[in-house]
Amino acid sequence: MRSMMEQEKLHDECGVFGIYAPGTNLADICYLALYALQHRGQESAGIAIFQDDRFQLYKNTGLVSEVFNEKTLSSIKCEGNIALAHCRYPAEKEAEATIVDAQPMVFNYLNGLIGMTYNGSLVNYDDLRYNLALRGSVFQTNSDCELMMNLIASYAQDDLPGALAKVMLDAKGAYAIVAMMEDKLVGMRDPHGIRPLCLGKLDGHFMLASESCAIDAVGGELVRDIAPGEIVVIDKDGFKSYGPYGKQPHFCIFEHIYIARPDSTFDGVNVYLARHHMGKILARESNIDADIVIPVPDSGVPCALGYSEESGLPYRMGLLKNRYIGRTFIQPTQIMRDKSVHLKLNPIKETLQGKRVVVVDDSLVRGTTSRQIISMLREAGAIEVHLVLGSPPVKFGCPYGIDTKPSQLIAVKQTKEQICEYIGADSLHYLSIEGMLQATRQDPNHFCTACFSGEYIVKPCPFQNKK
Repeated sequence: MRSMMEQEKLHDECGVFGIYAPGTNLADICYLALYALQHRGQESAGIAIFQDDRFQLYKNTGLVSEVFNEKTLSSIKCEGNIALAHCRYPAEKEAEATIVDAQPMVFNYLNGLIGMTYNGSLVNYDDLRYNLALRGSVFQTNSDCELMMNLIASYAQDDLPGALAKVMLDAKGAYAIVAMMEDKLVGMRDPHGIRPLCLGKLDGHFMLASESCAIDAVGGELVRDIAPGEIVVIDKDGFKSYGPYGKQPHFCIFEHIYIARPDSTFDGVNVYLARHHMGKILARESNIDADIVIPVPDSGVPCALGYSEESGLPYRMGLLKNRYIGRTFIQPTQIMRDKSVHLKLNPIKETLQGKRVVVVDDSLVRGTTSRQIISMLREAGAIEVHLVLGSPPVKFGCPYGIDTKPSQLIAVKQTKEQICEYIGADSLHYLSIEGMLQATRQDPNHFCTACFSGEYIVKPCPFQNKK
């Protein structure tokens, strides 16, 4: 069960990792990479290593630290050449965490054994599944990963890069795939590059990961991002690239706002610096007369530091985060649910008493947690509380793998003034779309901003084939 604070945030579905490194302790490398990618998926985790014509696979529900220990890691340690790792956050169409849905998934088709990890969401999932079922495909889950494998199997007359190029024509949406066969590691990114995937190197061996922080965690070096629509193959002969078969890049802007770790880099832009710059622009746009700036930890910290630097207001820690209240904290009664935010965050009264406070957070989704935080700050002695957000109002659902529906978004139902009154703030300020894009210091057309603008790069597809 996710805590109330976790439910208030927008979540990416998964973290993917793969490495081709003969003679290396692949299990330990994958374990370290998963720890670095834990923020991308907290429902299940798994590692698969190919050895002796079969996969050594272990996966289960829970955090990386709950799934893997010395015993479970020992069960998959072997002299393999290739490995995959995955941490999962379930999509809206999928059930809560079960071991059946956990990845990597392993399949056996005409061309042999294949293991696959997946991050993203297909907007034409229902149509693809229906048409595959008509041709005899059998499904055990509602996972895009399983569907993608069935698509690959339908093009089994081609080699894997060729099959993936055809799959790319069929699959509409956002995705990053890392797969392996007995002799190769393969990666593919959707044609618009909405979901991230990057290439790294460790002691002469190549690896693929959702974020560069995973490459850093295993002691590797970031080489570059995989291009939109690019298919890459890593084997004993080295690295090969096919395509790219991409279109205009439209990278998910929420990676820079909240999803990615601050130490990750996308297309040469460090996430921490982008968030810091968002805070500076937000200070110029809001121009609030106050005494101190405090972040909602941890995601609001870089933006709050930028806000403080630009505004000249002192930066203070006004909320202390309890790092031992985790994903599995049980909230069986209404009283415990109401107090869950108090357990996660505790105000520092000596910082807040008699102060006009600017509170910086990354985004506002449902508003419930913000309301409780502002109430806590007032109880701790703040005489004014101004909420500023490092993103525009989230007004539209995301069909590309971010866990949100319009019915859950407070900005869909209420005006800015109504939201401000509901959360109990003295004022509410959003970063403009223009300021958000400016903070990345890249071409504004490089990003997908559908959750703010409603401009969908790949249109959500109604299910046409259902009788």
